[in-house]
Amino acid sequence: MGAKKYTTQEYPKHPFLLSRQDVINHLHTNDETGLNPVKVQEAQGTYGPNKLAGEGGVKWYSVLLKQISNAMILVLVLAMALSYGVTDYIEGGVITAVIILNVAIGFYQEFQAEKKMDSLRALSSPSAAVLRDGHIETIPSAEVVPGDVVQVKTGDTIPADLRLIDAMNLECDEKILTGEAVPVAKDLKLDLSNNNELETGVGDRLNMAYSSSTVTKGRGKGVVVFTGMYTEIGRIAASMQGKTRKPNRSLSRRKGGPMQPAKGVALRIWDGIGQFLGLTVGTPLQRKLSKLAYVLFGCALLLAIIVFGVNKFNVTNEVAIYAISTGIAIIPESLVAVLTITMVVGMTQMRKRRVVIRQLSALEALGGVTNICSDKTGTLTLGQMITRKAWLPGVGMYSVSGAEEAADPTKGSVSLGPAPDLTKDGEEKAKKPIERDAPAITWDVASEKTAMAGKDNDDTSTTSELNKVPEVTAVLQEFLQSTALCNLATVRLDQQKNEWQAIGDPTEIALQVFAHRFQLGKKTLQEQHGWTQLAEYPFDSSIKRMSVIYQKRQTDNVQIFCKGAVERIIDLCTTIGTGPNQRQVTDEVKDEVLSQMNRLAQQGLRVMAIAQRQHNNFDAKAEIPREDIEKDLTLLGLAGLYDPPRLETRDAVKECATAGIKVHMLTGDHPSTAEAIAKEVGIIPPNPSSLPVSLASSLVKAASEFDAMSEDEIDALPTLPLVIARCAPSTKTRMIAALHRRRAFCAMTGDGVNDAPSLQAADVGIAMGLAGSDVAKGASDIVLTDDNFASIVNAIEEGRRMFDNIQKFILHLLTSNIAEVILLIVGLGFQDEAGFSVFPLSPLQILWINMLTSSFPAFGLGREKASSDIMRRPPHKSKHGVFTLQVIVDMIVYGTIMGACTLLTFVIIIYGPGNGALGHDCNRAYSESCDTVFRARAAVFAELTWLILVSAWEFKNLRRSMFDLDPVRAEGRRFPFFKDIYENRFLFYAVVIGAASVFPAVYIPGLNTKVFKHMGIGWEWSLAVGCVVIFVAGVEAWKACKRRFGWFAVGGVEEGNERKLGLRQGFLSFSRAVSLRRSESDLERDVGGGGKK
Repeated sequence: MGAKKYTTQEYPKHPFLLSRQDVINHLHTNDETGLNPVKVQEAQGTYGPNKLAGEGGVKWYSVLLKQISNAMILVLVLAMALSYGVTDYIEGGVITAVIILNVAIGFYQEFQAEKKMDSLRALSSPSAAVLRDGHIETIPSAEVVPGDVVQVKTGDTIPADLRLIDAMNLECDEKILTGEAVPVAKDLKLDLSNNNELETGVGDRLNMAYSSSTVTKGRGKGVVVFTGMYTEIGRIAASMQGKTRKPNRSLSRRKGGPMQPAKGVALRIWDGIGQFLGLTVGTPLQRKLSKLAYVLFGCALLLAIIVFGVNKFNVTNEVAIYAISTGIAIIPESLVAVLTITMVVGMTQMRKRRVVIRQLSALEALGGVTNICSDKTGTLTLGQMITRKAWLPGVGMYSVSGAEEAADPTKGSVSLGPAPDLTKDGEEKAKKPIERDAPAITWDVASEKTAMAGKDNDDTSTTSELNKVPEVTAVLQEFLQSTALCNLATVRLDQQKNEWQAIGDPTEIALQVFAHRFQLGKKTLQEQHGWTQLAEYPFDSSIKRMSVIYQKRQTDNVQIFCKGAVERIIDLCTTIGTGPNQRQVTDEVKDEVLSQMNRLAQQGLRVMAIAQRQHNNFDAKAEIPREDIEKDLTLLGLAGLYDPPRLETRDAVKECATAGIKVHMLTGDHPSTAEAIAKEVGIIPPNPSSLPVSLASSLVKAASEFDAMSEDEIDALPTLPLVIARCAPSTKTRMIAALHRRRAFCAMTGDGVNDAPSLQAADVGIAMGLAGSDVAKGASDIVLTDDNFASIVNAIEEGRRMFDNIQKFILHLLTSNIAEVILLIVGLGFQDEAGFSVFPLSPLQILWINMLTSSFPAFGLGREKASSDIMRRPPHKSKHGVFTLQVIVDMIVYGTIMGACTLLTFVIIIYGPGNGALGHDCNRAYSESCDTVFRARAAVFAELTWLILVSAWEFKNLRRSMFDLDPVRAEGRRFPFFKDIYENRFLFYAVVIGAASVFPAVYIPGLNTKVFKHMGIGWEWSLAVGCVVIFVAGVEAWKACKRRFGWFAVGGVEEGNERKLGLRQGFLSFSRAVSLRRSESDLERDVGGGGKK
């Protein structure tokens, strides 16, 4: 699939030499609406995907090498060599076929799995914000086509070569192309039309932005002109394909001294061996299981030595074959393959739940998350803001009502009323706001709503009356002017679809829509009122403000417009209000502004301050420091924006509380706004005053207060803050460190460039797929495609399900290995007349059981659904991993019971009707003297097969009875066994077909005596069936003991000190929290059977 199969991307001249309109016309695109779906589809077929040749894709030979180099294959190769060495060609041939078949199946499964992983990982690769059909869409960079209009901002990776059509303070890091470390400042005013393409270097083409470069400053918009191998980076693609070596691998004496060549060679050899054996690649769990496989390989060699020792190292053919059997028995052949496929299934399920996994290790880590630190806007809330209030000093309060659609300025009505009286005379009134039904949120009631409420079914009101707006006064116009121009959002009416479309940040969209209500939007002000932008100082999360500089056409009127957090803006203001209402800013005036801000914030509104000042003698070419621009401002007013919480957020927070996960909100909003929303979604209780004072005071903190505390002071808090307001990126990093000191395992969300350090510091970094920058995505472990907090909870649930299933199939596989080893080691005591040990199971019987009987049920266990109580128990401890004490003890107990049952069957047949006759040379071939031994082997083979299959059903739940696996789902059914086992169809048919496969293996002539070294049986079937019953009874008895005595029980949700103090997230009231907590404990005791230790 090379680029040659697609149309060549050509232009009359290089796009940097063409005008903006020439490029747009050549590509038949539109700079306001972008390409429509039909043109996008045509371009994808014409130009192909935006990828470099050879980029991505799993290498088939690396997967094949991985299959050949695993411990199981090495054991089989040794077994094959020994079989041929002792001239047992049938056994050697079968083992050879098994090796080829196992490598082929494993290669196919893993190759398909790796390709699936690649396709899923591609979803989290650098993305592009493209304008298509009038809407901004976030798509993978590979889907960008020539003609697409792309928007870029600080932190983004340029998806393809762009001809810029708009830029504001745009600088790009192009050192990957030019080698220059200094970012390139873009300049669209520079005329390059008369330049020569060959004489103008890449770094001098200031109207272009190049693929793979990153935006370090500003914002811009451009038309895609080259994709894939036609980009500048495509021309030097070979240099991008190289791999970087690990440290200290150099062979140069100048870099590491005289011993460096020897050291480098040794480390490279070690890396090669580690990679070949799978010990230095893959996720922590994959590496751990690879190490386990080689430990078992060492055990296999040890068991072979034991076999030789028992036979006094007289290694005859018979002794060698017995050693082969024990070596094969201890290796779980399908363990790595089952793990790989389970992970692929997990990634696929996560994708369906709007979560893309970037790092496979995150799959293992998600189930252990104890704390989630989440942003508010767009994650806990909808991210669709509407300006509800606007306070203008000396004028009053503008209120918007009836507006349901964030982008439509024609819906709803605006009214002007007096501002709330927050002086001492009005304090009592202010303390008694009207309350909503939602917990802890209070609202002012707009005057027009109160008036309308007083009318009884007045149907005479018209749409025009509802949509009317107050008169635009000079004071209001200045406020709207600053609101609309200090704004990057665009709002437009799509005439064809007759719908309003908005592009930009939700905060800025809300402010822009408010200005449009008065016909004073940004486009109107620029085109009709003559305002031209001269400079921009973008929003900075550390100072929480943004400023722009505009000049009115054909005048010297240069204005600075500014917006940002109220606390940050008010300190820069010297006056408040305009015209006759203007006053000097004093401490009393500041208190008045802050009181109005608090009033709005307590209603759950995000409050923004709007300011301006006139600037004399502005030089557009000069680099003026920001602090010289943002000073001596005039505060024009405050805007209150409402961002409603997502409907699913409260339930998700409640689910976290039930699962023992604590949710923290880290937001840039005002503390009162953050506290109000946190109460509404259940992060903090509606009435914190009922809590102990020390606890209540630590629930909500401003970042300035939290950052001022020492580590010892933070550690002394009864609980870490559940809400941190006015949060800076450095605050997030401190929060993670504080959580780690409390031995918490935390997930952190982020979307901006500055969030990258906290995403990397967190145990699980979560980036936003819609609003996140490419830098944040690159630093994260998982990406949310819908930016929804509930998707994080879904991911944790899926992580727990996968963790449980890995435990189940590991227990299933290793239990059978322990049983086989017990059977064969004890079987060393069964010696024939010549003094050779007679094995109870032949090597090929063991291979059949391990390869066919165990593998498919293990795959089935990896596909188990989540249990109903999976989010009603605390997170697992990450340091223990899947090998918990319960799994290890269960493995030993069940393996011993299984081994004892099969051993008992062999003994009964040999020493009962067989009178202890072990025949002659029964390990090699059938003779009449071997009749009893061959019958005993057949019975043991059938029994062990059935025991392993039945154990798969038993291991569907490590604590509950197989006959009552899930009491919650089984409610109303008297005997849910058949429905429970049939629920997982794959596992059900794997068990049923595996059980039926025993009969042809026992009875087919030639296959039974010559290959498996057993023969048809009769009454011995009763022993096999009886031991299955005994095994099930033993497993059920052990599970009953675990439930009765609380062994290995995780108990209910434990929240440490906070639980003792009565803090509970996600519930409307503490009384309800207590009752729910009690009911959960009862359910855990009923369902888990363990209660608390």
